[in-house]
Parts: sequence; structure tokens; C-alpha cells
Amino acid sequence: MTVLHLADEGEAADLAAFLSRLIHYDRGAAVRLQAAGTALAVFGRPPSFEVLAIRAVRLAKPYENGLDVTLDVTVSAGEFLESVDESAGMAVVPAAVTGPPWAGVLPPRGGWRPEPGLPEPDALRAMVAAGVTEFRSRTGELADERRTRAELDRIGREIWSRAVGTTGLPVRAVHAAQSLGFLRPTQSAGAPVLISSGAWLRLRTPYGSIAVRRAGLGTLDVSVR
Repeated sequence: MTVLHLADEGEAADLAAFLSRLIHYDRGAAVRLQAAGTALAVFGRPPSFEVLAIRAVRLAKPYENGLDVTLDVTVSAGEFLESVDESAGMAVVPAAVTGPPWAGVLPPRGGWRPEPGLPEPDALRAMVAAGVTEFRSRTGELADERRTRAELDRIGREIWSRAVGTTGLPVRAVHAAQSLGFLRPTQSAGAPVLISSGAWLRLRTPYGSIAVRRAGLGTLDVSVR
């Protein structure tokens, strides 16, 4: 049994909240866990947003009894959530599952550089609110015979695929960051930043990151592991 000793109760609570939000969008969600030293990265893909969500978790020590130095496994998000003991600051790694296709293709570990043009946090939140309002307005105006899943999806894709200013980052990435608790009203730990590496863009905040592929760059510069 692999036991993760989290840095404190706050880390355990934030991890549990992240897993709960993933399960809200996909009850059968899987997460890929990668750990080395005292850092754990939890990767998930909420299907509603078509992005890769990354939550970094601080560990007090890597593993029970120090038997391993690294961890790389895909598990059920629900089972992992059930194992989180917030008061004890611990979590048990459940049995591995056959990972979905996205779990085999992750952003590169290095080579990230800052990208200009990201608006302030308040502007980002306003952008998401405007998108939600527009979606509700446009779908609410549809006649009954046109109110199909295909038409709702088309309107949603049109709105959330728009770029954030000149950055190339789709608005859906910001929407995902807010919905998953990464884009909080008080950014006392630092403002979000936009970084890139090859075909990937990454919206990084003190509470987690959202990674997406740049449009039109296909599968260049991915890390398969």
C-alpha cells in the first residue's frame, strides 16, 4: 500500500476539493499521479472544458517507509478522493486503472517561457461571466425545434473557443480554471501567468494550472510517458 503524507491539512483539503470538482464533471474520472521528492502532480481532464487540469500538491515526505523515490500511476479519481484523510493529512494511492488516452500524452516538463498579453484576474473572471451570460441568452432564444444538443454544443464551442485577447489561449481554459477553483477572487499568493512550451499553452495560478494545445499545431512537442 502506497501512502502519501501531505504537507498539512490545507493541502489535503485542497486536493479533496480538486478531486470533487473533477468528479462533478465526470463521475468516472481518472487522474494521473506523478511524484518525486516532496512534490505530487495530479493531472485530470474535465470533459466539459477539453483542457488538461494540473494540481500540484506538497508532500511532507514521498512515501510510507520511503520505499520508493518516484510515483507514476493512473487511478480512479473517486477512489483517490475516498482515501484522502484531511485531518491526518494523508492519502492512499488506489489500484492502477487503464488510463484514458489523454493520460499518456502530457505537456513537456521543461522549456516553459512567459507569454505576454494575459489580462488581469478581474478581467479574466469578467470574460467568463460574459461568456456564461451570452450562452444562456443565445440558447434561451432558440425555438424548441432548434434546441438540440448539437446546436447547444455549437454555440458553446463558438463562445469558449474565442481567444483571450491576443494570447491564443481559448476562453474555455479560463472558464475551467475558475470552475476548478484555480482562479480565486483573492490572488494573495500571486497573479495568474501565461506560459508556453512548444505546442502547449499553460495558464498557471498559485492554486493549479490549465494546459491546452495551441490551435493548428497538432501533436507537436508532447511528452508521452
